[in-house]
Amino acid sequence: MEKLKPANGSVKNRKRVGRGPGSGMGKTSTRGHKGQKARKGGTIRLGFEGGQTPLYRRLPKRGFKNSKFSKEYKEINIFMLNNFKDGSVLNIEDYLKHKILNSKKDKIKILGNGNLTKKLEVYADKFTKGAKEKIEKAGGKIIIIKKQKEENK
Repeated sequence: MEKLKPANGSVKNRKRVGRGPGSGMGKTSTRGHKGQKARKGGTIRLGFEGGQTPLYRRLPKRGFKNSKFSKEYKEINIFMLNNFKDGSVLNIEDYLKHKILNSKKDKIKILGNGNLTKKLEVYADKFTKGAKEKIEKAGGKIIIIKKQKEENK
């Protein structure tokens, strides 16, 4: 056990700069003479071109970004609804309690993957055609949340 040591060349001493002229890295500490890069904090930010207008500002803005207007939905598959009791009403609070949703602000879309074996009253913002058919076939009911919000106003 005492004879174990690392392979030759795998362990090197670190470079100790600024420790006198005898080290070969004293005085300017490998930074050269004067100039921005020789100074403390002398780094240049990404895209900086020495005062010249940088490329990212010279090029025109192009295109349309839909991200401002896009709506993201939390997708719930039909087979996930089998975890609830038969005849129950599934609203946002139920989804939060069962950790299907993370926030009340999440919009819900029910997808038609899998089979539904229970009669449920399902609240969601959107439903696929397959999901509607499967919920109604099982004897359940579909309620679109957005329409309900408009009725309350």
